[in-house]
Amino acid sequence: MSTTGSVDDGEPVLSPADRRLKRLAWRCRRGTRELDDLLKGWLETHRASPDEAQLAAFDALLDQQDPQLWDWLIGHADPPRDDWRAIVADIRHNAVFRGGDAGPTPSTAP
Repeated sequence: MSTTGSVDDGEPVLSPADRRLKRLAWRCRRGTRELDDLLKGWLETHRASPDEAQLAAFDALLDQQDPQLWDWLIGHADPPRDDWRAIVADIRHNAVFRGGDAGPTPSTAP
């Protein structure tokens, strides 16, 4: 995180971009740990090279209710916006690579 100085109480003053990322990280805290992890995972992946349009879309996505977000993230429904669909697809893709459920696995029984 970059700082632009410090205030009298010793706390660093964050840049506007860092304040926004911090606010988005707080907004990723939802009603379930699974949803929290999926949303925070996406934000962490995109923190190093934030794209303004993507962050704005993610911010708007976070305005949706948890049950709706969950349905989109587990594939029961698709978001209405193209930019949200791209974010949801990215979250699903990354969840599989982080060890999320990729579907049934072949049996190892002889």
